[in-house]
Amino acid sequence: MAAINEHSSDLIEEVVRANNDDSQAATRLLLTSLRPSEVATLLQSYPSKVRKVLWELLEEEVQSQTLQFISEEVRAEFLQVMDTAQLVAAADNIATDDFADILQQLPQSVTDNVLAALNANDRARVEAVLSYDEDSAGGMMNTDTITVRPRHALELVFRYLRMRKDLPMSTDALIVVNTQDEYLGTLPLRKLLTSNPTVTVREVMNTTATAIHVNTPDTEVAKIFSERDLISAPVINDGGQLLGRITIDDVVDVIIEDADEAVLARGGLDMEEDTFASIGKSIRSRSLWLGINLITAFIAAAVINLFQATIVQVVALAVLMPVVASMGGIAGTQTLTLVIRGEALGHIGRNNLLWLLNREFFVALANGLLWSSVVAIAAALAFQDSSLGWVIATAMIITMVIAAISGSLLPTVLRRLNIDPALAGGVIITTITDVTGFIMFLGLATAVYA
Repeated sequence: MAAINEHSSDLIEEVVRANNDDSQAATRLLLTSLRPSEVATLLQSYPSKVRKVLWELLEEEVQSQTLQFISEEVRAEFLQVMDTAQLVAAADNIATDDFADILQQLPQSVTDNVLAALNANDRARVEAVLSYDEDSAGGMMNTDTITVRPRHALELVFRYLRMRKDLPMSTDALIVVNTQDEYLGTLPLRKLLTSNPTVTVREVMNTTATAIHVNTPDTEVAKIFSERDLISAPVINDGGQLLGRITIDDVVDVIIEDADEAVLARGGLDMEEDTFASIGKSIRSRSLWLGINLITAFIAAAVINLFQATIVQVVALAVLMPVVASMGGIAGTQTLTLVIRGEALGHIGRNNLLWLLNREFFVALANGLLWSSVVAIAAALAFQDSSLGWVIATAMIITMVIAAISGSLLPTVLRRLNIDPALAGGVIITTITDVTGFIMFLGLATAVYA
């Protein structure tokens, strides 16, 4: 979803007030003052019934432009009521890669009808993008590129651009290819504008400009753009032939999606979760992880039940149990988050994972010694029992160290099992720390007070 500035927010509030006053004419007029990205934000700020009313008030061209900014779940509502002609018209108003994303949400029969209705050039461009995974460079690329030959004089390139009268969005360089469409380099616009018009493209082109392989994962593409401060980059196949280009706006979308996924995954929510989804949909989307969490809670409860007799004998244990589990949980979560972030940024690999594990061990040990001392003194004074202080201190140190080790290794283990650490890591690390904390604390207490 696009960010909304203060002025845009005020406009949206006006639309909301006009709509609440049942004045469709006023609402329609105010909608025309919003950009498509702002319209998308507005639509996603209402329940389904109101969305449909607002959607009908939009001009058809605005509808098609808005589709690319709406989340998949909300967009599906509008795609259901659009016919083939409307979908074909949308192809003229949005980028090829965004249109391909929309077609992937449709039933195959509808997609085939839309593709058949497109002209030959548009169909070829869309099919080229659809042939690749949507989470790859090929799925992100736009085939609307401007290419030049190295032998051409810059003066000829100028004339060619004037004949076009327009440039594709986010064009910071022209792409240089040979007669076989093999990528050779780029001609930055700044070079084109400041160089002698009689020189050839070959003399001023950048032969070291980054080209991205078509099968590169989108997260890796985002990393390349970030590291090299790119605005656009050519996309090539195994033979080095130019297929299209990726622009910074598509990379920003990937970054935002990854950030959303990381935030929502902690709560076991889908990235496309609709804020105003129906009760039924919300129940279905959240039940799975609630069920998994319940299972882990039963595991922790079963561990506590093993030491029921000890807890009855020393009631203070029931008071202090959450302290051990909580400290272990925080320590594990801190390490887990750090490792997941490090892996996403490419900072952590096989070569330095052992070093990181060693570092986290000593950090957890030092923090364990510090805070367990505080808790031990507090427990001993509160319950007039020095043995209890030693028990909780020892349990806390062991739990925090195990939590740090688990947090360091868990992302690697989960990735090898093809499980997203951001989605499952939190539940697993909490279970590990709870079970470890209860076993250590209650087990040591049983040994001391038996």
